Amino acid sequence: MTPQPDPEAGAAVKAADRAHVFHSWSAQELIDPLAVAGAEGSYFCDYDGRRYLDFTSGLVYTNIGYQHPKVVAAIQEQAARMTTFAPAFAVEARSEAARLIAGRTPGDLDKIFFTNGGADAVEHALRMARLHTGRPKVLSAYRSYHGGTQQAVNVTGDPRRWASDSGTAGVVHFWAPFLYRSRFYAETEEQECARALEHLETTIAFEGPSTIAAVVLETIPGTAGIMPPPPGYLAGVRELCDKHGIVLVLDEVMAGFGRTGTWFAADLYDVVPDLMTFAKGVNSGYVPLGGVAVSAEIAATFATRPYPGGLTYSGHPLACAAAVATINVMEEEGVVENAAALGASVVGPGLRELAERHPSVGEVRGTGMFWAVELVRDRETREPLVPYNASGEANAPMAAFAAAAKKAGIWPFVNMNRTHVVPPLNTSEAELKEGLAALDTALSVADEYVR
Repeated sequence: MTPQPDPEAGAAVKAADRAHVFHSWSAQELIDPLAVAGAEGSYFCDYDGRRYLDFTSGLVYTNIGYQHPKVVAAIQEQAARMTTFAPAFAVEARSEAARLIAGRTPGDLDKIFFTNGGADAVEHALRMARLHTGRPKVLSAYRSYHGGTQQAVNVTGDPRRWASDSGTAGVVHFWAPFLYRSRFYAETEEQECARALEHLETTIAFEGPSTIAAVVLETIPGTAGIMPPPPGYLAGVRELCDKHGIVLVLDEVMAGFGRTGTWFAADLYDVVPDLMTFAKGVNSGYVPLGGVAVSAEIAATFATRPYPGGLTYSGHPLACAAAVATINVMEEEGVVENAAALGASVVGPGLRELAERHPSVGEVRGTGMFWAVELVRDRETREPLVPYNASGEANAPMAAFAAAAKKAGIWPFVNMNRTHVVPPLNTSEAELKEGLAALDTALSVADEYVR
């Protein structure tokens, strides 16, 4: 991709956006969205001819990068053959996408309910769990994100929930393990795991096991900080759910389809949930698609009893054709293996080397192409570089870091006091090293705020 400057066209795109587009999660008059002229592979460019290495993968969904020719061709071919069709019919692209997904999900998660994205996948997974158990409550973790629709935002554990929080949502939050900022005064992963499980067990007991339909967890929390659970934690949650007849829902919307160096993050922990949600990487976000992988037991609940839910565009043929092509590309080109290998040999070591030289880095954690860098003012106290949910002047250090990263040629994923390193899974070693060098430059700016 060779950017061709066209400031006049960029100004027109920006003007139309500012006049008519209502942006998500934003105070409309306080934002200044970049006008994007094009994207290819791991890069995108603006109308001034600047090129950025995308260390965000869009919103952590372009797992095979932008404009992969085989997926673009599959969408074009499907559009020429059958652009759309109602979900009640058997359609080749839909059937094949379901087959390919079911062939990679763990255990007996062999039935696929298609949605339009991750949030509605969570909505339907929780509806299935409540109907299957006949119970009203759902337990979910603080430091989590599950989507922006009404139920999904209520089970979310970050501040985006607050404006829509509803006391009638039937949601109870608990603390999941995170040793770096332990809520359990733990000093080792073993302690953190044991105490987090004891906390969850107590929460279940005091809420009443017979009232709880589901425990929903991101297998590895994404937006909240990319916090791989300690060994034994997810297995322990599985045991608690089995003990009390509670459905275990694993949210793999962000972590799934190769992001962690395995097809699903659950593969890293040898845990099989009852329901698993997915979206994003299933077709690299080329056409909106999500879904719920359903276990045999829960599917049987609706064998002769209608499932009361559906979507007009469930399993849209264009989206499913993109999923089929994406999964095949990932197999043919070893994309999952690439994520695992370069995560272990380039990204992880590179970030740890940066941590040694930059006092603003408190911790580096992750796996595959799924990493977080925790930025702090003080390594000893672990005081975050900016306060929790900071905005305006309070967020100035992170804003300065992000601006420096963009100036150095990468587009960073910044959330609260963290930057996440989540490039496309087929990013090359040379591109990753380019990005790490840009991060090095930006972290020098963050260092200026260290006490």
